[in-house]
Amino acid sequence: MEIIEIIKAIILGIIEGITEWLPISSTGHMILADEFIKLSMSDAFKEMFLVVIQLGAILAVVILYFNKLNPFSFKKTTEEKKETISIWFKVIVGIIPAGVLGLLFDDWLEENFYNYIVVSIMLIVYGILFLIIENRNKNRKEKITDFTDLSYKTVLFIGLFQALSLIPGTSRSGVTILGALLLGLSRHVAAEYSFFMSIPIMFGASFVKLIKFGFDFTGLEITILLSGMIVALVVSLIAIKFLMRYIRNHDFKAFGWYRIVLGVVVLSYFVFIK
Repeated sequence: MEIIEIIKAIILGIIEGITEWLPISSTGHMILADEFIKLSMSDAFKEMFLVVIQLGAILAVVILYFNKLNPFSFKKTTEEKKETISIWFKVIVGIIPAGVLGLLFDDWLEENFYNYIVVSIMLIVYGILFLIIENRNKNRKEKITDFTDLSYKTVLFIGLFQALSLIPGTSRSGVTILGALLLGLSRHVAAEYSFFMSIPIMFGASFVKLIKFGFDFTGLEITILLSGMIVALVVSLIAIKFLMRYIRNHDFKAFGWYRIVLGVVVLSYFVFIK
């Protein structure tokens, strides 16, 4: 029985590692996964687990971009250190809208919006928006191709877009990238900035869930949690590298179509099958 629960945690870690970074909504996938891979644990533990395994995913960003995000590296010049500190300030400014709204409305949003109808609609709507925006940008020149070109006004606007990700099915990375593309960022900078913004947001969300749940874990609970986090870390490393290679020569339309199909699948499953 314990082995089965650990296997379930590993599968959920794989899903988290893939869907957290690709703009396809981890929540939408987790809702479907929960129908077929139900952890035989308390509701409180499952709620905490699905958030805290994101720590594994976020560690992948820290590992892959450690040098770029480390302002104390001895290998960097004084100017490069200043640029790194500037990135962090821009990340902090960018996460303010989502952070404030999340603290104020987290419980209300969870109670009212965490259902398959909202998730399905958001998957489809933002899938369509990806198609529209990529078509719009086809013949437009990118205005911002480096982090040094990012103004605080621009990152604040991106942060307002990210706040929309509080609605499940939207996708944190997806809506952040969409907003960034609308504001003229290159796909490369848009994707990286969405990764960096996730670091404090996901650490904060995981910390809050851990505090609410408490630290009185059983041996099985610790094993399940660590299994999910480690797998999410490994898979995230692969997913992030894949996405950054992919967008060198491709746009985000494929993810838009995928979201639309997934939204229809989720809606159809709950309406016609369950």
